[in-house]
Amino acid sequence: QLQASGGGSVQAGGSLRLSCAASGSIFSIKATGWYRPAPGKQRELVAAIISGGSADYADSVKGRFTISRDNAKNTVYLQMNSLKPEDTGVYYCLMVINDMDYWGKGTQVTVSS
Repeated sequence: QLQASGGGSVQAGGSLRLSCAASGSIFSIKATGWYRPAPGKQRELVAAIISGGSADYADSVKGRFTISRDNAKNTVYLQMNSLKPEDTGVYYCLMVINDMDYWGKGTQVTVSS
């Protein structure tokens, strides 16, 4: 089970930090990521950490967002700085746990101009 938190409403230029914690019987977490809806797509990748620890970001958030992971807490974070109105949306976390995909319920981020 994934529990996401940290969403909210901020003005443009502000910051938010999202968290997603996994619970249950966890033997391995191979990848973690954050997604959000996008025009023409069900969801687009915002940021991800894959096995080996390398991070990948959407071009639109590079330099503003940072994904990190606390393995001891089975938690992934998304630090979002310099937020823009176009970052508004529901953010979903994904974890590949024990070789299965698990999605969090989503947390709303609203950025006003």
